[in-house]
Amino acid sequence: QVHLVEHGGGLVQAGASLRVSCLGSGGTFSNYGIGWFRQTPGQEREFVAVTSWRGETLYSASVKGRFTISRDNPKNTVYLQMNNLKPEDTAVYFCAANLYGSRIRGTSSYNYWGQGTQVTVSS
Repeated sequence: QVHLVEHGGGLVQAGASLRVSCLGSGGTFSNYGIGWFRQTPGQEREFVAVTSWRGETLYSASVKGRFTISRDNPKNTVYLQMNNLKPEDTAVYFCAANLYGSRIRGTSSYNYWGQGTQVTVSS
């Protein structure tokens, strides 16, 4: 019922910036917590950032200070601004919605997922 689509991935050089977006449809978008996760082949999906329904945020230690998550509820969109990108940021980035509306790090608490967008950072 809730459909999420990510856009904005691409290939950039280390130190560059990139903004990915998550567009939602269905449900009540403004009530959901929206998280960003990333995954590389053969590894578990990793928490990156989350914004609660109130706009409160939480970041993983590896991206704090470089990434910023924000939401524009009238547009049903959540953004992840990524600055000073590093090769270790290379991954498929997924957005996900939790119906609690909370800042949650665990993947199992998220009800809906997007298809992912590839971000590749070259050295």
